[in-house]
Amino acid sequence: MDRFFAFVKKEFLHILRDQRTLLILFGLPFVQVLLFGFALTNEIKNATIAVLDNDHGAYSQQITNRLLSSGYFQLRENLRSYHDIEPAFRSGTVKMVVVFPARFTDDYAHGRQGQVQLLADASEQNTAISLTNYATAIIQGYAGEQIGQSGTLPMTVNVASRMVFNPDLKGAFVFVPGVMAMVLLLVSAMMTSVTIAREKETGTMDVLLVSPLNQGQILFGKVLPYLLLSFLNGCLIIALGVWLLGIPLNGSLPLLLAETLLFILLSLSLGLLISSLADSQLVAMFVSLVVLLMPTIFLSGFIFPIESMPRPLQLVSNIIPAKYFINIVKGVMIKGIGLRYLWKETAVLALMTIVLLGFTLKNLKPRLG
Repeated sequence: MDRFFAFVKKEFLHILRDQRTLLILFGLPFVQVLLFGFALTNEIKNATIAVLDNDHGAYSQQITNRLLSSGYFQLRENLRSYHDIEPAFRSGTVKMVVVFPARFTDDYAHGRQGQVQLLADASEQNTAISLTNYATAIIQGYAGEQIGQSGTLPMTVNVASRMVFNPDLKGAFVFVPGVMAMVLLLVSAMMTSVTIAREKETGTMDVLLVSPLNQGQILFGKVLPYLLLSFLNGCLIIALGVWLLGIPLNGSLPLLLAETLLFILLSLSLGLLISSLADSQLVAMFVSLVVLLMPTIFLSGFIFPIESMPRPLQLVSNIIPAKYFINIVKGVMIKGIGLRYLWKETAVLALMTIVLLGFTLKNLKPRLG
């Protein structure tokens, strides 16, 4: 046992002395969280809009001011007629047009309902949906304030929306769970596969195999430092998400940490399997990027909704581990649900871990034994 702990200590010292490895282990999560939390976001801010005010009354002006003061919109131009709308969209400088009909204020003053029309440039579908949702919520909020004053609804908008769990449509709520899955998968799997492949490539693995340590101790000693460091990475990302980006932690922290540890074990199993198949660092790096990075980004629901994908890709997404972990993180942190609702995702990750470890041991024994 003393030999094993000495071997683990040696692996830790090897990692700590390699500045490039430390940069990947601790710099990557920090940069990714900041990048996806602040820069790469699906939030819409300061979107350019145009206003066609055929009323020029007090209430149309109040609604316009409410929209512009929200931080989501900025006024690009005031249109003079309906004929100006299409050229404004064609120019690409306007994302949405707010149209107030004539006599809007007069209708409100006499207890009649008016209507505000929202026209969005649907060439960017997600942006159009977001903008109309933002504007609808702001206008309906203004209308609700007027009910208490007059007992009538001064305007109607033909869009009804309610954002559950993320009422402010914050992009961090979407990206941080995905970043957490991507970073843990890459750090755990890629670094492990490359490290062991390097030992095989340089021939030092043969030296380790003739040491007093058995094969299981060697492999466990190799992955244990990455297990602990990856778990530390997971805690770091959770802390950054909660304290820096304002993501709530509505569920159980112990459950979230346990699920994180399970996902790390799965990622390490993937790394060991890749290392058992790769004979060089280059091959291990290439396989890790192709097999892990690309599917995690595109097929896990991290960026693109799985429901919007073609049916064959939806089926492929079922074998992407990050898909289940992202659902778990969102469920625990944002929805506040527990294992009662997440047991299926947990069972899938556990089963994947067992299967991958089985394949890994089967491949390693004839190659290293």
